[in-house]
Amino acid sequence: MLNACMKRIEITPPKGLELAGYPHYPRYNEGAHDPLYAACMYLENDGVEAVMVTLDLLFFSKQHAKAVREKVNSLCKIPKSSIMISCSHTHSAPWAAGRLDIESLEAGKEQPKEYVKELIDKIANLIVDAKNDAYPAKFTSGTAICGQESGIGGNRRIKGGPHDPLVSVMAIKDEAEKLRGMLVNYTLHPTFIHEWSNSCTADYPCYLKKEIEETKEGVLVGFSQGTSGNQSSRYYREGESYDEAERVGRTLGKAALSVLENAKWTDELPIKIATDSIEYELRDFGTEEELIKQVEHDKAVYEDLYAKYGKSENREEYYLWQNANLKCLGSEDQLGYIRLRKKGIKIELLEDENPCEIQVMNLGGTCVIGIQGEIFVEYGLYLKAMAGFGTVIVNELSNGVAPGYLYTPESLVTGGYETDTSMIAEGFGRKLISKVLETIDKVR
Repeated sequence: MLNACMKRIEITPPKGLELAGYPHYPRYNEGAHDPLYAACMYLENDGVEAVMVTLDLLFFSKQHAKAVREKVNSLCKIPKSSIMISCSHTHSAPWAAGRLDIESLEAGKEQPKEYVKELIDKIANLIVDAKNDAYPAKFTSGTAICGQESGIGGNRRIKGGPHDPLVSVMAIKDEAEKLRGMLVNYTLHPTFIHEWSNSCTADYPCYLKKEIEETKEGVLVGFSQGTSGNQSSRYYREGESYDEAERVGRTLGKAALSVLENAKWTDELPIKIATDSIEYELRDFGTEEELIKQVEHDKAVYEDLYAKYGKSENREEYYLWQNANLKCLGSEDQLGYIRLRKKGIKIELLEDENPCEIQVMNLGGTCVIGIQGEIFVEYGLYLKAMAGFGTVIVNELSNGVAPGYLYTPESLVTGGYETDTSMIAEGFGRKLISKVLETIDKVR
């Protein structure tokens, strides 16, 4: 028999804390537009436990996930391997992992230690409370479709390119048939609120959760990010604003609710969990001299395009200079990585996140996959097609981060911000996905 519980706690930062997400644009929290949350779904069936936590954060370090697991295990004996901690990837929340921006690394800036310490304690206590308050329950899962055809989002590198329109849902209700909790997964960067904002916000997932919670009284909702390394609203949004974030979030919330209309519920949920890991393989960026010339070239291209189109309200002209800007930031990061290593400065995203953890949960036929880092959608689509389960949910940024995007070999040829900033080697993605499929086989 299934016992379950959904819990949530606020993790909104204090004023003055630096916000992560736009590495070359320092921002400090002037107040919350909406609260940030940690949400936890606890499941137990025949003595086997599964815990899924979602955080309204950009990143959550592997070291912090380890600390949460250890604390929970010491307090209530939940196996460490049974706890998956994933991020929504909002770009307007505090740092909780290694920094991306080279300038800050060179200046010795660090994560906010007090906030992170409180965060670890809050998440651990949230999980313990969920276990202690578990009740007889029923579970369901399923998917709805909502993507670029609805003006929501899609491929940010290639307009109309590969994208994942599935809104994935897991939900629990109690013996009185009252809906108590939902976890929603979707593949889209939360970047409707950009570097112009100095307020913390969950971005569009805030409104996704509001839509569901206003429709279903008493339900708690958490949001996890799909394989959105190359997915955003860039070519599909009507603007960068809270109004647009609300339009998208509420549209996705309605899609998530539609999954429940014909849901099949069960109070028996056999749980199997497997984990594995693989060492990151790193690429060679070339020499410092070569990169200096590349930066000079990319900067000149960007400055020329910005001079022509920087004040234009035409979206196509905006994309020209903004994509050139991202290209320039990428080559600057490559040069920065080389200089940091030459100076012996620690790069936390590299040293604290190795090896890459893979975690797979079989929840009565629903396959939930957790992988560190930002992952291109092609890998997520492949896993969904090849896993051999009816419902497959892939949570990126789970149990840690990665030293850059997990890009495809094709994208390395065409280039761009994601590939330029990634320290990961070209062939690593294929090896990682093979390891994920091997791990899935262990939970059949």
